Amino acid sequence: MHKMITILGPTASGKTPVAARLAAEIGGEVISADSRQVYRRMDIGTGKDLADYTVSQRDGSLVIPYHLIDIREPGTKYNLFEYQQDFFDVYQQIRSRGAVPILCGGTGLYIEAVLKGYHLSPVPQNQPLRDSLEGKSLEELTQMLTDLKTRTGSNMHNTTDVDSCQRAIRAIEIETYNLEHPTPRRELPPVDSLIIGIDIDRELRREKITRRLKARLEEGMVEEVQALLDEGIPAEDLIYYGLEYKFVTEYLKGQTSYDEMFTRIEIAIHQFAKRQMTWFRGMERRGFKINWIDATLPMEDKINRIIELWQ
Repeated sequence: MHKMITILGPTASGKTPVAARLAAEIGGEVISADSRQVYRRMDIGTGKDLADYTVSQRDGSLVIPYHLIDIREPGTKYNLFEYQQDFFDVYQQIRSRGAVPILCGGTGLYIEAVLKGYHLSPVPQNQPLRDSLEGKSLEELTQMLTDLKTRTGSNMHNTTDVDSCQRAIRAIEIETYNLEHPTPRRELPPVDSLIIGIDIDRELRREKITRRLKARLEEGMVEEVQALLDEGIPAEDLIYYGLEYKFVTEYLKGQTSYDEMFTRIEIAIHQFAKRQMTWFRGMERRGFKINWIDATLPMEDKINRIIELWQ
């Protein structure tokens, strides 16, 4: 039996309700894999839909524990390195409680990083070093990297990191940094997970995206962004978060009309969903087995299918 279940899919595929219902059935807790839901007070625009974590059952309702949502202040920049550390801490806590970790989200990079267990050091660029390595052949660079690894005792990178000069140079940069600044580093092991993909037809996805966008605007998404600006978060920080935050901020700054804002958000989310699917297809090519389940199936059928695969 796998140690974790991962539920991924593009935006508007209905992942969260599936994850919450599954958690209720098997005694699980949900770990979010969403790079924007980590921010507090950014609720509507990131689609937190926290009500999804309350699952109604015959004998009342059950609130499913969720993690890595609302853990950072808006205006800060959260990165993959932090996510990996945060994920691993939470993952171990859930396992120690005897519950099943259910990773759920649409940020493919985050999902792939924690499943693979590769470790990213927050290593700055070293321009003089890069300049000195310019023009060396891949063989020479690989040899240098091998020597460095022997000295740092690192097996951090696998062979894919030397499939091009550019990547070999980055790997050398990391190893050199580690040699000069020995940091207590945790090697994050790969996580054995059953991976479920929620498969939603393109047309249905487009329709749901539009419907959801209208609902979010009615729920007060523009007011949410205004409140963030009012508390002093710079407009450029909100624009950095992209999608809804970018276009609503531009609208509030008087740079676009309401209708133009709506159309631009809609187009951006469609493109985003397409990029998510491209990432998931890439994961399959990179050796991840994703078990796709039709989004239109009744909830009970989806859950039964997942449990069947899990056991």
